[in-house]
Amino acid sequence: MRRALQGDGKKKPLDAVTLEVIRNALPAIANEMAADLQRTSYNMMIYEVRDFCTSLVNTKGELISQNVGGVSHFVADLGVIITDAMKRYGKDGFKEGDVIITNHQAVAGQHLNNIVIYMPYFYKRELLLFAMVRAHWIDVGGMSTGFGAGPSVGDPWLEGLQLDQLKIYEAGKLNETLYRVLKDNIRFPESSLGDMKSQMAACRLAVRRMDELFNKYGRDTILDAIAQIFDETERKCRNVVEKLKDGVYEASAFLDDDGVKRDEHLPIAAKVTVDRGSMTIDLSGCSPERKAAVNSRTYAGARVAYKALTGPLEPVNEGSFRALKVIIPEGNIMMARYPAPMSGWSMIVPTVVDTIVKALGPAMMDRVPAGHHGLLGGAVVFFGVHPKTGRRFVVQSIEGGGWGGRPTEDGESGTVSVCQGDVRNASIEGIELKCPVVVESRALRTDSGGAGKHRGGLGLDTCVRNLIDGRWNFDHPSREHCPPWGLWGGKPGTHGEFLLRLPGENDFRSMDAPHYPVPVDSEVIVRTGGGGGWGDPLQRDAALVRADVIEELVSRDAAERHYGVVLRDDLTLDETATERRRNALRSGRA
Repeated sequence: MRRALQGDGKKKPLDAVTLEVIRNALPAIANEMAADLQRTSYNMMIYEVRDFCTSLVNTKGELISQNVGGVSHFVADLGVIITDAMKRYGKDGFKEGDVIITNHQAVAGQHLNNIVIYMPYFYKRELLLFAMVRAHWIDVGGMSTGFGAGPSVGDPWLEGLQLDQLKIYEAGKLNETLYRVLKDNIRFPESSLGDMKSQMAACRLAVRRMDELFNKYGRDTILDAIAQIFDETERKCRNVVEKLKDGVYEASAFLDDDGVKRDEHLPIAAKVTVDRGSMTIDLSGCSPERKAAVNSRTYAGARVAYKALTGPLEPVNEGSFRALKVIIPEGNIMMARYPAPMSGWSMIVPTVVDTIVKALGPAMMDRVPAGHHGLLGGAVVFFGVHPKTGRRFVVQSIEGGGWGGRPTEDGESGTVSVCQGDVRNASIEGIELKCPVVVESRALRTDSGGAGKHRGGLGLDTCVRNLIDGRWNFDHPSREHCPPWGLWGGKPGTHGEFLLRLPGENDFRSMDAPHYPVPVDSEVIVRTGGGGGWGDPLQRDAALVRADVIEELVSRDAAERHYGVVLRDDLTLDETATERRRNALRSGRA
């Protein structure tokens, strides 16, 4: 069906109803893909933790839609896969029934566990777009078990299998040799290959839904609608940026180290230029690429920050980023050159996002929050071989931390980072049912959120006891020396760490080591950081501080020391003593 032409030969504009139907149908297809993937996948990282994204991307590598809640820092690295594939195969190099698998770091620099499965979509024999799923496999060979080998892995070959735009199905026929290579080099082939089939099923679902959409509205109407959606999304983002004062805004931060070179900070610097509705984010001041595996090759840090600032609740598509220019030179830690190791690719990205947001604080005082825990959560990773069944197992969960206080309210507690969409921690019941561990506790950390008029959110302490011998992964970037910052007088949040207590020991000790062997009945605390406070703590309503003490979110000592709030033994508010204490704290500042 082709749209009628006006008298001057031009196409009639899309009617508003049709445009809105298509505008909502495209994200709905991605959301249905996500539901299908989650329902049929094999590993908890997908069906429970939700470490994946589903999307539609056109042949130019432009993002058409992504599922709501899809992992945020995947949004920048799908289009580059398609542009690379088009160069390799050409538009005529794809057939109906093709399925491509890839994770190669030279194109989309992430850890190798993030496997992309995608499928071409043809309408009346014309290649129009691709259905894509990126999902976290629990193992892809090498040292990849769990969340990857961490910063200590020396190169991509040690990390795992590198799959570079390979057709696992060609014109509907399985590549038996490639399938055997995958099966023979993965510790959990049943899980990983089951996840691959789930990813394929999600893509096939998208193809069916796109057929329904194109058959109903026709090729030209759909493509014109997509172009108009891109234009309107760009305009919405520009409208937000146009309200900001033109100028150059800068901020810096760092991680304590790169996980290998312990005596050197890992610098992060962001320069943001606002110019009449356009924004340029320059990350040239970030660290050069490292020998440690903390490198990445991604625009995700800049794109996630821009999306959060301009349209956090709007569906994402290519128009979301048209008014954004990102500068990251080759050889930067965020644009590392293959084969720079990238197993720990994501550990720096949330703090990069926070630094960009912090830079714009003076321009957006009514919107910008204090710093959040700024890491991808506390990784619970324990694995081994069960002695009774002889089967391999891996425990996986991502424990959230605290977000920064905001201009109007406290920060969220126990929530994953800004880069992770709707990722969540695994349920205690699911962990204990499937793996030989006991989760002794999962609790908010008292005093972990930074003090402020609006308090920072709290981190978590998750205590796990392993019931058999195995290995814990204690890789974790540290922010002890650059904790989540407060804004406008708010105090910083606390940092996270791993703690281990072996059988017979009385005390926990801090740990930082990959794949660390432990005996039966070892106990581990996965500790996550809290968010920074927003505004002067002495301006916080004393009744709110008292409520925090009663809920054990803030200790009595911290209430008096940071907030100047004095409570009696029965936890009632001593208003006279509180006023005297707050005046003393103000005088001390002067």
